[in-house]
Amino acid sequence: MQWLKPFKAAKQVCPEMMMKHAWDNYVRYAWGKNELKPISKRGHTASVFGTMPIGATILDGLDTLYVMGLKEEFKQARDWVANELDLDALTSDVSVFEVNIRFVGGLLACFALTGDVVFRDKAQQIADKLLPAFDTPTGIPYALTNFKTGRSKNYEWASGSSSILSEFGTLHLEMAYLSDVTGKTVYRNKVDHIRKVLRELDKPNGLYPNYLNPKTGKWGQHHMSMGALGDSFYEYLLKAWLQANKEDNEARQMFDDAMQSVFQHMLHTSPNGLMYFAELKFDRTEHKMDHLACFSGGLLGLAAKTLKNEVSSRYMEVGEEITRTCHESYNRSYTKLGPEAFRFTEGAEARALKVFEKYYILRPEVIESYFYMYRLTKDEKYRNWGWEAVQALEKYCRVSGGYTGLKNVYSEEPQQDDVQQSFFLAETLKYLYLLFSDDSLLSLDEWVFNTEAHPMPIKGVNPYYRESVP
Repeated sequence: MQWLKPFKAAKQVCPEMMMKHAWDNYVRYAWGKNELKPISKRGHTASVFGTMPIGATILDGLDTLYVMGLKEEFKQARDWVANELDLDALTSDVSVFEVNIRFVGGLLACFALTGDVVFRDKAQQIADKLLPAFDTPTGIPYALTNFKTGRSKNYEWASGSSSILSEFGTLHLEMAYLSDVTGKTVYRNKVDHIRKVLRELDKPNGLYPNYLNPKTGKWGQHHMSMGALGDSFYEYLLKAWLQANKEDNEARQMFDDAMQSVFQHMLHTSPNGLMYFAELKFDRTEHKMDHLACFSGGLLGLAAKTLKNEVSSRYMEVGEEITRTCHESYNRSYTKLGPEAFRFTEGAEARALKVFEKYYILRPEVIESYFYMYRLTKDEKYRNWGWEAVQALEKYCRVSGGYTGLKNVYSEEPQQDDVQQSFFLAETLKYLYLLFSDDSLLSLDEWVFNTEAHPMPIKGVNPYYRESVP
């Protein structure tokens, strides 16, 4: 590949080689299991999907294999989906959010890319298993559902058993597209109703709290975040507008209104000039930013470039500055990989201060913003930063059995966590690959990425939309 030439002198490695290493070891040691323990070289049973094997890494990694041209590996995975994926075997509670973004999203992306109806049909079967979660007085879905019984519930820790903004607000892309490719309106109707409920609620200071009670329709604790519990809700407002070829004006207006309030109440600049999104807890500001919130740099760049209005230049400025801050969180660690969360205090900026914030679990959000900002600005520094991440991953996370997360990014010899997350294949490696690829590969003019980096075609402009004909 042309883009590899500048790197040849440095090291013979590239994202598709990394993908091959991650995938081959998953196949060798954990095939059909959810995730791989690359040091122990066996399946990982303590993942968000529980102990029931449903091939999370296969469903999540399928489209990355396809995009990278790993044809034999893709065929092997496709055949597993067609012949081995058994939803009836799943008897434990599963996260509606995780199943939607990883499984439904991954399968729909493969249907769009290939036209193979096995992917569409499996996506529909899984989505149908999620529908009982929507049976609440408000239509706001529960967080967990049982595939076997249909019984659904929320996490007890979530502010009086509330539903979580980032979870029920991150269903729109997949469900709207599923309705269009199957001709069944039920999926779109469910997410349109969620939108209606949110639109009509009073928002404190124009902000969306992270918790909403699905029985009463009232907000829970007033905790607001661009990171965990909030993040991808904002992402899907912008991307629903893009997916609908900019005709879903309600979604774009809700996004712009939300960002206006977020900028006013949550955006800060440190004494040394680093811009960041703080969190709010009962009107108290916590000067902490999650790694998860680092997606927002690329999102704001995308918002700036797709609608030229009075806030476009501000969106781009904040997007660039947030991405720079997130790069600093990487650059200020010994390993050059970023912590799970970082803080801004008198003594430290863009650094984790608490033990439970210092880990890195192969997350993609910083690299995701590098990808968007490079595509949108063509500034080579984003590729350079991405290459730094490749080198750090190879040095500290690559083991003989795949890739592992780290327990402390500030340690000279960091302890490894022995988990190869499915999103490492779905997102981190895909965004690295696309960062160094030509703009025509999954063009932002024709595709929109769900929050798990699964590409969804844009209606009306992308011939791969494959809408159902009545």
